[in-house]
Amino acid sequence: MSALTTGLAGSFETALAFVGLSALSGFVAALAMDLPMVSQEEGFTPAYVAASILRGTDPNEVSAFDAHVVHHGAGVLAGVLYAAVYWMLAAVVPPVVAAGPISLVPHALATAAVVGFVYTVFAHVVLPRGAERVYEERSTAVRGQWLRSSFVFGLTLAVVLPLLTAGL
Repeated sequence: MSALTTGLAGSFETALAFVGLSALSGFVAALAMDLPMVSQEEGFTPAYVAASILRGTDPNEVSAFDAHVVHHGAGVLAGVLYAAVYWMLAAVVPPVVAAGPISLVPHALATAAVVGFVYTVFAHVVLPRGAERVYEERSTAVRGQWLRSSFVFGLTLAVVLPLLTAGL
């Protein structure tokens, strides 16, 4: 039984590889998330708002480059968060079905938890704090579009991570 399906770290090298591949999967999922974001009117608003908070400026003063760096960096961090949540769940959920070294029940639960966390943090913490004008005028539209984009992130993470970790 694999260390990844039991929730135990196994070797340090395997653990480090899993975290790195989870981070890479988060980056790929953030790239995939760009597709619905660019096709929606308020699609990239979350990236601009988050970057404005980190820079201490108004969202209108944030460059496209900064917004993309923050967005894709958040994808990497979400991938690392996924690894932590996966290991916690894999330690307590019996491995029923696996795809390579990944136990699919903890994988699905960890993916859902990370997507829910990312959506909730932006929609209910970042957006109200960083974009008062957007929050007052268009918050429902921005949240709805962010929810759809987050769903794409989750689907991509759910597929890409088992593919990347197949060799562990």
